[in-house]
Amino acid sequence: MKILILNGPNLNLQGHRDTDIYGTQTFEEYLESLRSRYPQDEIELVQSNVEGELINALHASVGVYDGVVMNAGGYTHTSVAIRDAIAAISTPVVEVHISSILAREEFRHVSMLAPVCRGSIMGFGLDSYRLGIEALKK
Repeated sequence: MKILILNGPNLNLQGHRDTDIYGTQTFEEYLESLRSRYPQDEIELVQSNVEGELINALHASVGVYDGVVMNAGGYTHTSVAIRDAIAAISTPVVEVHISSILAREEFRHVSMLAPVCRGSIMGFGLDSYRLGIEALKK
């Protein structure tokens, strides 16, 4: 299986930003553990702080990836454009979040993306990504 992990704004700071919420492990460290856990699968990472680049990656996923595990960061709550891109492609997308967006500030409680994703996983730390991969594999 070929899987794209698509990370949005500020996720390049994983392990350094708000460590009380997101933990101290960097995403690169975690990615290596995912690749070790799933040696039969090809797992690629794209991270961007730019909304349009995330949309381009979603469009480019069609016919290349079997699924996308996406953490859109703050765009989760604001981006109609990313929502429309997910709705427009045939590649299944699983939305993930490191923290539970429902346990955070009220403005984070609504996901613009959830209704057009295959499913949403949140609140399990970085393990949310593994659970997203497992959801795609089923």
